[in-house]
Amino acid sequence: MPRARILVVDDEPQILSTLKKALTLEGHTVDVAGGIRLAEERLAKSGYDVLLLDVSLPDGDGVDLLERQREAGNQSAAIMMSGHATIDAAVRATRLGAIDFLEKPLSTDRLLLVVDNTLRLIRAEEDVRSLRVATGYFDELIGSSAVMGELRGQIERAARSNASILVQGERGTGKELVARAIHRASPRSKGPLEKLNCAAVPRDLIESELFGHEAGAFTGATKQRRGKFERASSGTLFLDEVGDMPLPMQAKLLRVLQEREVQRVGGSETFSIDVRVVAATNRNLAEATETGEFRADLFDRLNVVPLSLPPLRARREDIPELAREFLGQASRNNDRPGVSLTDEAVQALAQHSFPGNVRELKNLVERLVILTPDDVIQADDVRRALGMGNAPPARGIYRPDVPFRVLAEEAERTIIEEALAAHSGQMAATARSLGMERSHLYKKAKALGLREPSS
Repeated sequence: MPRARILVVDDEPQILSTLKKALTLEGHTVDVAGGIRLAEERLAKSGYDVLLLDVSLPDGDGVDLLERQREAGNQSAAIMMSGHATIDAAVRATRLGAIDFLEKPLSTDRLLLVVDNTLRLIRAEEDVRSLRVATGYFDELIGSSAVMGELRGQIERAARSNASILVQGERGTGKELVARAIHRASPRSKGPLEKLNCAAVPRDLIESELFGHEAGAFTGATKQRRGKFERASSGTLFLDEVGDMPLPMQAKLLRVLQEREVQRVGGSETFSIDVRVVAATNRNLAEATETGEFRADLFDRLNVVPLSLPPLRARREDIPELAREFLGQASRNNDRPGVSLTDEAVQALAQHSFPGNVRELKNLVERLVILTPDDVIQADDVRRALGMGNAPPARGIYRPDVPFRVLAEEAERTIIEEALAAHSGQMAATARSLGMERSHLYKKAKALGLREPSS
């Protein structure tokens, strides 16, 4: 039998003593708690493979405890125990992923068998997740750089949980690809992945898109329609551009995330939901909460597990690999087999800053495949596509007989211009990324004669 860390929560000292002794003899590490408060203290300090939870406790409900742990991202296997559990409690516990429901008085042999089977199931699921990763569930996330390796590890760990995830990154960094990878590597992979671009849906329709509507709820609602939350049941809901969601809608989304139930527009019935939310934005939501553009309480709900995507300029070593992958895709999609990039062309690509990130690189490579008359794409073809004419690639900042002060100013101007463009002109975000005080960056930009940036 695999060995595990187990927490037993029950208000009967005799049961705690008996179960701890039996499980310890099997080689497990066992902690006990006589109530909800002590259990939460232990859970805050340690991670457990299995939770054995009594339903009825002096200071609360074991199912409520399990629900709070699930909301916090704790995916420990749960086994419920009760002498007088209701059907409602059993249904709730099952929806929260409880493995089994044992009736009291407990049979020690029965409990040890359930724990044994639970641990074997845990190990099997871990093996399946590892196999999914090994067989290409992260294939869309191209790049061998250290930052991409770290990101894939973060995604794999985050995917195992049930917690909300907030993916932040500049435009074109692949936020939807990350959401797909999270879903595929998660225990919810057999469920649906529903997507909603919050910036693309009209303000008066976003509520219907998320929660659905009943026939006659508004003009044009001729029949009942299930919303994204209902359709994503047992799966994942990806909310893209969540930073652009209107404030009134943010309040309604917060209520759904808190209560885990939805009500269709124009309806009176509520539906329980079992959905993991992955949200994405290219805005700095922490800043947006300070200005009142985004609700702080909703930000806290979405930002349980934050993931930050690196811009392409932070992983330039991935550009050759990305370019050749996109070259193959564009060649197949545009019926141009045999097109290739010279090493010099790849170097020319790697020297570009790509403010549009991976999406810009992909579009550029496809444009080269379509417009280059020859089957071999040269460095000059890349420079022309980038609007650089036939100018030779930049070889550095230094130029003979130009004073250092002038060269330094040019370099500073280029850095600040590119940083501001990457952060959509937002001064605070740019200063943070450069490790500068905002006031110092503002003065520097003004001294260099740059356009007055937005605050």
